[in-house]
Amino acid sequence: MNTRFTTIALLAVFVLLATVTALPATEKPPVLSVPAIDDTLNIAVPLPPAEKDGLAYLGDHNDPAKAWMLVEIDHPDVSVPVDFYTAVTDEGLPELNRLRLTANIPPRAGAKDKRRFKLVSTPVTPEYDIKKKFTFLWKFDKASCALAESGRPVLVYNFGMITGEKVPKKDRRRQQAAFIHPVYGLSGEVLTDSFPRDHYHHHGIFWTWPHVGIDGKDYDLWTSRGIRTRYVRLLHKSPGRTSAALGMENGWFVGQQKVMIERVGIRVHASTDEAQVLDLEFTWIPVDRPITLRGAENKSYGGLTMRFAVPRKQKGTITVPSGVTKRDLSNTRLPWADLTYAFPGAPTASGAALMVRPDHPDFPPTWLTRHYGPQCIGYPGVDGKTFPEGKPFSLNYRIWIHKTPADLARLKKAYAAYEAAQKAAWE
Repeated sequence: MNTRFTTIALLAVFVLLATVTALPATEKPPVLSVPAIDDTLNIAVPLPPAEKDGLAYLGDHNDPAKAWMLVEIDHPDVSVPVDFYTAVTDEGLPELNRLRLTANIPPRAGAKDKRRFKLVSTPVTPEYDIKKKFTFLWKFDKASCALAESGRPVLVYNFGMITGEKVPKKDRRRQQAAFIHPVYGLSGEVLTDSFPRDHYHHHGIFWTWPHVGIDGKDYDLWTSRGIRTRYVRLLHKSPGRTSAALGMENGWFVGQQKVMIERVGIRVHASTDEAQVLDLEFTWIPVDRPITLRGAENKSYGGLTMRFAVPRKQKGTITVPSGVTKRDLSNTRLPWADLTYAFPGAPTASGAALMVRPDHPDFPPTWLTRHYGPQCIGYPGVDGKTFPEGKPFSLNYRIWIHKTPADLARLKKAYAAYEAAQKAAWE
């Protein structure tokens, strides 16, 4: 399987190098404009189409003799390394004639309103080894792919069927595919749980619905009643210096019939001493008939969920924009929520905030929060919504993993950085 994945990735690179070569290199490159804020901006911005704005010189973006970076205009002492990945279409597919730039732009003291950067390359020494520049690396086995940053485990995406050995053999929840677990904290602690005894159908970071309506019948993807998610194919994978990316395609199957196309994009940005950012991009397309999604009655769960590894009789600390909440929330509209707990293996309490991108439909969506672990973003919620066949719809989220407890002010600042990152644009 490793050979097949490598072949697909190399083919994508060859196609990309052959297509991003449309204009004379004499034209000026575009300028990237970003908001000036007092926090790191973790951005992922598609470059303008190759036939515009003088991007012909990016045909050699994978040249091991060059290192690419953003240099701040009027502050040339500020440079930020970048990575290039294949951009993604509105249908969640690799857009092989276009690139996406990712970078982690640190704050600059005294910056106001807007900062502007030009994209430049610099030569590297002949001894430079392109493999050594990859801070992030993916490692595949037959059902999972693990991501490490400088040797430290970050997460595992399980694309194939995983068996919960402690789940009774006749329980339909004994096998599950398409979820992220473990998710690791910055001290190496495991933040997530999978196949817990109280809810065998909870799996780290997962995205399922309890009500899936098809042709007048109600299926339950949440507990795999009558419908299951299965792996279809790898779309792309990228290691890098400043981030790593992965794209997978799954299908929702009723028996052997695929009823929904699901495309999952995972992007992890370089960690700091304080935090790490995980961005998730989802696209779904009903195959040949409308599909209705609906959350659980009165509670709204159904959509993106993160099951933290908090023992059932213990309680994490949950913080929402109004502050620390002592009670569990149901059907409550929130842009973000954080859970902090003293996870085994970490020197101090740590945690993660789930954040909803501001352009999310029905923003802010409804949530279910539980102090014993699950944090559920409910969309489209208890009223449900029908999605027409053949038309893609997308949802985007951020997981902000923090090494120590984060107070309300810091959480609000982190969400403001997520908002600001969406305003990065080419001039």
